[in-house]
Amino acid sequence: MIEIDGAVGEGGGQMLRTALSLSLMTGKPFTMVNIRAKRPEPGLRPQHRQCVLAAAQVSDAVVTGAEIGAQQLVFQPRALRWGNYHFDIGTAGSTALLLHALYLPLALASGDSELVLTGGTHVPFAPCYHYLEGQWAPWLARLGLHLRLKLDRAGYYPQGGGRIRAHIARVPEVNPVIADERGELRRCEVISGVTNLPFSIAERQAARAARQLGRLGLEPHLDVREIAGRGKGTFVVVVVRYEHGSACYSALGAPGKPAEKVADEACAAFAAFHRSEATVDEHLGDQLLLPLAVARGASRFRVPFVTEHMRTNAAVLSSFLPVRIEFTESERGGTVSVRPG
Repeated sequence: MIEIDGAVGEGGGQMLRTALSLSLMTGKPFTMVNIRAKRPEPGLRPQHRQCVLAAAQVSDAVVTGAEIGAQQLVFQPRALRWGNYHFDIGTAGSTALLLHALYLPLALASGDSELVLTGGTHVPFAPCYHYLEGQWAPWLARLGLHLRLKLDRAGYYPQGGGRIRAHIARVPEVNPVIADERGELRRCEVISGVTNLPFSIAERQAARAARQLGRLGLEPHLDVREIAGRGKGTFVVVVVRYEHGSACYSALGAPGKPAEKVADEACAAFAAFHRSEATVDEHLGDQLLLPLAVARGASRFRVPFVTEHMRTNAAVLSSFLPVRIEFTESERGGTVSVRPG
C-alpha cells in the first residue's frame, strides 16, 4: 500500500488525480491522508469525488472514504476495463481534470474507450476545453497518444452542465519527446467565445487581444465564436505555435468584468511566456509529466518557470514509479528532464 500525504508540497487535487492514474496503470493500491489540505475547503469536493468514483468504475476498485469533505482515502484497483463511460460531476467541476485522471490508463488498456463527461468546461483553476483541443491533445499526439475531442455544449461556473466527449485510442506505448528549442513562430490564433451573452462581447475581446498581441509584433488570426451551452460565460484563448513548441493561455469572463480585461489577462500570460525560451507553457509542462514518466525513453522540454505544482506532481509520480524527474532553472526559464526507470 503506497502512502501519500496530501499536505506535502502544493497540497491540491492534482496529487489525488495523479495517484488515481498511477494506481490504475500499475495496479498498486494507495492511501492518501490530508487530501487537499492546503485548499480553503480541504478534503474531497464533488469533482474530486467523481474522479475517485470514475476511477473505481473503470477498474472495479475497492474504495474507502469517497465522501464529500473526506480527507482520507483508500483506493485498491482490480481489473482495468476499457469501454464506453458517462460520468456526470453534478456541479461545475472541471471535466478536463476528470479526463486527465482517466485518459492514460485507458489509452494503455486493451481496447479503445469513449468518455462522455458532464460538468464545467470553462471554469476557473482548470484548463478549459479549448486548451485541451488546441494544446494538450496535439502534444499527446506527439507522444503517440491519440484523443479525439468534441464539445457538445459549454458549461460555466456556477451552473455547469457542459458536456465533452473523448475518444481514447488504444496505444502500445508512449513516445518520449525532446523539445529544447521552440524555433520560428508559425501561427498565432485568438479564440474569443461567448455563450448566451451579446456577441459584441466576443468581438471586443478579440479586438483587444489583437491589439495587445500586436504590441509583441504578432498578427493573430481571430476566431470569434458563439458557443452553445448552459448558463452565461465568455472566454479568450491565445494559441501560439512555433516550429518545435507551442503555448496556450486563456482567461474567463465574470459578472462585472470588462471584455477588455479578459483579453488582457490571456495576453499578459502569453507575453511572459514569449519573453522566455520555453518550448511549452507551464501548465502543459505539468501535464506532460504523467505520460512521459511511462514513456519508452528519456524526455526533456523547457518551461517559462518551474511551478510548485510540477514539483509536487513529480513527487507523487516517484512514489509509484522508478522515474527520475529533474528541474533546472535559469533567468530564461526552466528545463524539465524525465527519465523512466
